[in-house]
Amino acid sequence: MVRIARVSLVVLLAALAVFVPVAPASAGTVADYPEFPYPATTYQEPFRGQFHFSSQAGWMNDPNGLVYANGLYHFFYQHNPHGLEWDTMHWGHATSPDLVHWTQKPIALEPGVHPGTLFSGGGVVDRDNTSGLKTGALDPIVVFTNTDGVSVYYSNDNGRSFQPYDQGRKQIEIPAESRDPKVVWDAARHRWAMVVWSNRGGYGVDLYTSPDLLHWSFASRYAADWLFECPDLFPMTLDGVQQWVLTSGTSEYVVGSFDGTTFRTDRPQPKKMNQGTTFAGGTFYAAETFSNAPDGRVVQMAWQGGNRGSTWTGDATFPAELKLVGSPDGPRITRTPVTELDSLRADSRSWQNQPVSPGTNLFGGILADTYEITATFDVASATAGQFGFALHSRSDGSADRTVAYDRAAGTLYGKPLAPTNGEVTMRLLVDRGQLEVFGDGGRFSVADNVNFDSAAVSQGIRLFATGGQVRLKSAKFTRLSTSWGTAQSTLESTLAGPWHAAGGSWTDTSGGKQAQAGGDAFYLSASTAADAVYQGDVRLDTAQAAGLTFRATDDGAGYTANIDTSGVVKLWRPGRDIATYATPIAAGSTHHLEVRTTGARIQVLLDHGTTPVIDATDDVYASGRFGANAYHGTATVQNLNTGPGGLDAFTSGAWTARGGTWTTTPDGLRGRSPDNGFYLSDRTGTDFTYDGDVSVTNGTAAGLTFRAAADGTGYTANVDSSGVVKLWRPGRDIATYATPITEGRTYHLTVRTTGTRIQVWLDHGATPIIDATDTAYAAGRFGVNGYAGNTLAQHLAVT
Repeated sequence: MVRIARVSLVVLLAALAVFVPVAPASAGTVADYPEFPYPATTYQEPFRGQFHFSSQAGWMNDPNGLVYANGLYHFFYQHNPHGLEWDTMHWGHATSPDLVHWTQKPIALEPGVHPGTLFSGGGVVDRDNTSGLKTGALDPIVVFTNTDGVSVYYSNDNGRSFQPYDQGRKQIEIPAESRDPKVVWDAARHRWAMVVWSNRGGYGVDLYTSPDLLHWSFASRYAADWLFECPDLFPMTLDGVQQWVLTSGTSEYVVGSFDGTTFRTDRPQPKKMNQGTTFAGGTFYAAETFSNAPDGRVVQMAWQGGNRGSTWTGDATFPAELKLVGSPDGPRITRTPVTELDSLRADSRSWQNQPVSPGTNLFGGILADTYEITATFDVASATAGQFGFALHSRSDGSADRTVAYDRAAGTLYGKPLAPTNGEVTMRLLVDRGQLEVFGDGGRFSVADNVNFDSAAVSQGIRLFATGGQVRLKSAKFTRLSTSWGTAQSTLESTLAGPWHAAGGSWTDTSGGKQAQAGGDAFYLSASTAADAVYQGDVRLDTAQAAGLTFRATDDGAGYTANIDTSGVVKLWRPGRDIATYATPIAAGSTHHLEVRTTGARIQVLLDHGTTPVIDATDDVYASGRFGANAYHGTATVQNLNTGPGGLDAFTSGAWTARGGTWTTTPDGLRGRSPDNGFYLSDRTGTDFTYDGDVSVTNGTAAGLTFRAAADGTGYTANVDSSGVVKLWRPGRDIATYATPITEGRTYHLTVRTTGTRIQVWLDHGATPIIDATDTAYAAGRFGVNGYAGNTLAQHLAVT
């Protein structure tokens, strides 16, 4: 859903015209993408779901592009990070290893950075690289959005950044009101299929097919007056036969067949998979299934618009696994919470074959805030008119919500549910702002938003019966723990969580994890080791010192290699400075540290220098935790990784940044510059061959710099997303070669200099694409350059 089209939603938005206390809304530029951070939170606010996902701050609505990729579930969603109402849609982003423990990530698609109207859409994982967009080892995530047509965006770094394909131009043009593309793999025909909602002569979906996710052909149209917005199309199996399910934003669906061109059903009257309020802003809307889910599961999440707090609006339903079952009325969808919910289970209590009568309460004495209840009742022998649970009940008899079965009406929670074999089973998920009710093996489900009072005096549960008795065949109460706080939001790291602070305060910023420390402060992972290669980026803001901590205890006692504004790199442990190396360290500077440990030997390398600046021995700590340290002020750490990954480059001393921000990830050197930025080695040359891989991950240009002065003044050969390879120096474009340059794709450049002659090769070509002469610079430093964007460089070699 992308437009404010219904009165109900307009009224809702007017009621929510409160803004999050963050920076004023702006489209942003490449240089400050991704937009972050959100206001800090512990996720403990009133009505904030403890196991239902909500955005750390701001407005959220439709789930978008749900995928399982490269070991993580990715939940993208329609998002306004600047306020509590619908406005200026971005794509928010969160990840989870298990569909339960979510971590807020920076914005995925941002207006002004990514072209097009970034409204609702879908996503897939291109495991077989049908698109040809893959660079590196990770499977591309490809997402689709826009209105009155479809644009394509893709990520080769597991959702960390997205590039527009073909500059964001629409790959499908639809001459009618349209939105909400959703893509699915059609395995039988080895191609992709897409459904897009459009109002082409009435409500319905247009179907397209593609071999490669980039070039699409119109296949057919399925029209239906019930089919409004946010369609989903996916295969399921019933009794060993594949069926196809087509859904709308209102949770209505039909089951039929898809022959690769046309969707057909012999039961066109839709069913509803959820009995909540299924309009935009209600309690179940715009549901979407995950692409590429493990084990072939079909897992779904939907938008719940009725939840709100002081800094956020909207949440998502708890992930449910969908299955198809037979019924006299044809195939039906069942919805059951994913089994990963088990990871939150704490203490529990069970009951068997107990009578429930007026005035009795088997659940008396239980106080709980977030929990699950399952119960099976014998309806056939019951005399009670109603029975069920009063949730968050109080001593005066009041409760925040009652879930009751009405025998005469045949309803559970006010919705039709017939007994099965004389029994009614109900399963309740109770969260701080959410209530989900399931029954009849998942054939019955209701999603609701309830503002539960979490005060201790309001945490009672009352099992009741009115007007008679009912036999409780079985019941189980299970307390559910919070799912928040187990992973890192902006700190990129291969180290395991959970992390914990030992001193100071550590918060998320766009550049990583930021410390505010009076004295020594440590931030420690759960990963431990004895011998290892450990590296990371450290930025001194106002701090005197900051660095990498290793072989440490839970309180940070261990070794630390840091940079110190007194003008040293220092290796120390409590009570002893083991070794120092004198070098200028400026406030506000970022440095890359690498530590290598082998037994008692500890080596420290600075800024990609090949020779250790410290090589010492100490045997006090043999093994322990990895983490970071800050001392006396504010500092930021990023890319804390173990293993050999990082910048693979020629032999050199320490490198120096001249413009832009440069950090090192396991896949190479990343730069971010609003204009020209250089990262320069201390190695120089006159005549040589210089090779490297470069990529514009988002923005304009990236390249190899050579024969340069200490400020970067020299020659640069780059790839430019305007569609050229360029050889330039300050004040002059020496030569260009026209060729398509795709953002996010890695290109190999080779530069060869002989006197005034400069040759440039692209992607190991047999002949140079540029062969020019220039006399301005005879010798100088080697380095890399980025211009107006985010760039990546790797595998730099000089011969």
